[in-house]
Amino acid sequence: MDLSIVDLSPTPDGGTATDAYANTVDAAQQAEALGYERFWVAEHHGMASRLAGTTPEVLLGHLAAETDEIRLGSGAVLLNHYSPLKVAEQFGSLDGLAPGRVDAGLGRANGSPAVDRALGTERHSRDPDGDHREKVEAVVSHLYDEYPEGHAYADIEIPRSGEGPPAPWTLGSSPSSAAIAGELGLRYCFAAFIRPQFATHAFEEYRDSFEPSGLGGGVDEPEGIVAVNAVCAETDEEAARLRAVAEAVFQRMQRGELADTPSVEEAIDELGGVPDPTPETLDEDEWPRAISGSPETLSGLLEQLADRVGVDEVMIQHAVPDHEAALRSHELLAEGVGLDGR
Repeated sequence: MDLSIVDLSPTPDGGTATDAYANTVDAAQQAEALGYERFWVAEHHGMASRLAGTTPEVLLGHLAAETDEIRLGSGAVLLNHYSPLKVAEQFGSLDGLAPGRVDAGLGRANGSPAVDRALGTERHSRDPDGDHREKVEAVVSHLYDEYPEGHAYADIEIPRSGEGPPAPWTLGSSPSSAAIAGELGLRYCFAAFIRPQFATHAFEEYRDSFEPSGLGGGVDEPEGIVAVNAVCAETDEEAARLRAVAEAVFQRMQRGELADTPSVEEAIDELGGVPDPTPETLDEDEWPRAISGSPETLSGLLEQLADRVGVDEVMIQHAVPDHEAALRSHELLAEGVGLDGR
């Protein structure tokens, strides 16, 4: 099983975006040394006191200079906010900075009404799936110079490294995004930390709708990643203690609260105690929003979830506020899965 990481660039308590980005660089360099497959960064708007990851295309340029081999990508760039050409130019430029190791993770999401207005984004569409599919296809067509002769965009050039354009991925948390990925014949990554209840259905939809791609960067057979919220520690009990943060954040989101991420102690207090450790074996219909465990327990849990949706790669996301604890979690998980460091 391959492992990857998506990093949200959390802003440390009392810190700034500068501190958050320095931690992201640390995490990317550690992931490369430990043998993780890829390192993606996220796009969230309007909550920089908690999450500084607002512009993956900017942060990835810096990570390109600070890493040598690991694949770098967006998890995701939110395509509903931007023109396909501009996104293609950004990722073409990134490919020039990190030749042959860039993933163009293409997703969509709305923020608050104020954020969407500030971004100039239409919140409502008569055909949102059709609009998104067209935008994904347009980005790929620009990246792979596939507009036919005579098309209005045929003569538009974007930067290239010469070692192969960025690999396009369709990202989502619903069966509709899975269908778009399948119909276009692209790779698919499902965010199980957002809607775990749809994971199995989404991958079934992806495979049922899959057609070998006529697009550049497409694949001949389904290829997927499942992204999960997971934290590792020396023992199941200590890992459950760290998982309290993810559980408390989710409860806050259900209440419509987007305050700063709580400390472990604050999260435990909000929850009324330390969560129970994640069991070593999950029921067939059980897919927790967040999981935790020792290296042995967590590697087994990830194998179960990956097997359930038929993928060979798992992407790790977490809500651990302490940077050193987060790095240690990645280190222990790499040991549990048996990654070969670089």
